[in-house]
Amino acid sequence: MTVHLIKISVGISSVEQLRSTQQRRLIAGPLCSITKQRPKREVELLAGGSLYWIIKGHIAVRQKIVELERLFDHEGEKCGMILDSELVETELFKRGPHQGWRYLEADDAPRDIRDIVVETNEDEETEGDMSPEMAAELRNLGLL
Repeated sequence: MTVHLIKISVGISSVEQLRSTQQRRLIAGPLCSITKQRPKREVELLAGGSLYWIIKGHIAVRQKIVELERLFDHEGEKCGMILDSELVETELFKRGPHQGWRYLEADDAPRDIRDIVVETNEDEETEGDMSPEMAAELRNLGLL
């Protein structure tokens, strides 16, 4: 079974800013997010897991985790999460602050926006355009 991770994107205020920052970092090589602790559920994570980024208090985007690497510095061993370069926007899901990363079970993960758009296009009775923030708030209240 697949499991995902959640992590706060520190200093990033939008998905576009994250995308721009990562495009510049890709010049130097693969994208790597470094963390102190190596996930113990590595097998489940590498079976299709993603890193879900929290931006401004909401899970907003995800990236597939390609591999985990052992890294070493003057403080000791770290874990480098090698990420796919594709950023997949998700439905906004309110999430409080925390340090480091947390596991996210596959059943609890927000849906990809591209999957929601397909569902909306097939449905003839739509309720009009709604901002992602409003949709997230209505989901949190259990109204969507």
